[in-house]
Amino acid sequence: MAIVANTYLSFSAIGNREDLVDTIYNISPTDTPFQANIGKNKAEATYHEWQTDVLASAAANAQLQGDDTTSSYTFTAVAATKRLGNQTQISRKDAVVSGTQDAVNKGGRKKEIVYQLLKKNKELARDMEFVLTQNQARNTNASSTVAPLLAGLENWYGVTTSAVSTNVSRGASGANSTTNQTVAATDGTQRPLTESLLKGVIQGAWTNGGDIDLIMSGPFNKTVISTFTGNNTRTQDTSDKKLISAIDVYVSDFGTHKVVANRFQRERTLHVLMTDMFAISYLRPKQTIDLSKLGDNEKAMILAEYTLESRNDSGSGVVADLTTS
Repeated sequence: MAIVANTYLSFSAIGNREDLVDTIYNISPTDTPFQANIGKNKAEATYHEWQTDVLASAAANAQLQGDDTTSSYTFTAVAATKRLGNQTQISRKDAVVSGTQDAVNKGGRKKEIVYQLLKKNKELARDMEFVLTQNQARNTNASSTVAPLLAGLENWYGVTTSAVSTNVSRGASGANSTTNQTVAATDGTQRPLTESLLKGVIQGAWTNGGDIDLIMSGPFNKTVISTFTGNNTRTQDTSDKKLISAIDVYVSDFGTHKVVANRFQRERTLHVLMTDMFAISYLRPKQTIDLSKLGDNEKAMILAEYTLESRNDSGSGVVADLTTS
């Protein structure tokens, strides 16, 4: 077929309006499973502290009838509580937008600074999830040139008592953080995740008094957990034509545990958590601060000052130093 001579085509036309969808599509993940599952608390100083305690081991206990204490009687020594603490850390995101950009007609948003702050709020939540779950040591020498750092989740295993090694599984040469969390945990030789490793840590945490409700892993090891056989039977629902191959709830001899993948934690670490023994303690809750207007622009930032409160780590556990592919 041929085009009629002198047909006015859109390729040469002037003044055709653009066709811009009035929506901005963004699939960057914003789920923060660690923050979503733990508690929130208030901090009142840059070094936030709490105490832990433990009962004496159960033992045979038989006494004489009519027994009384005498001058020679020896009372059982009273064990002091353990005092723990973590440094608060400041995290922030900021944006500056010119007056012109706010004035022009834009697709997908009306006021540019509002749109940018909505993005920054999500970015800050992702940053906080990253910080809270990392193998980051506490910084004790913060100054005008050194930012304070909180001790991340990976540094809070095996510190409450000396009898919690059964709920910490590390590869060869791996080691826990120092008792004051100022030196990060030592990475060991990586090894594949097995159901035996997971069950051993769950049992160790339960023996210490823990009640595990959340197993949190990176995406690769989430798929490994879905290969565990356990006592489950996978079935196919022929009406929906679906084969269920993922494990989102793992049932062990010591309870029922939700299994989630976390995009922001280290892939090599599997956290086995009693979530009510952890909290984010805020010295300054997440807030938007409008900054002084000094020119033809708008400036603002979103800020939080917070720390991780590990209330009693002996009820949780870790399978560290895992292979990631």
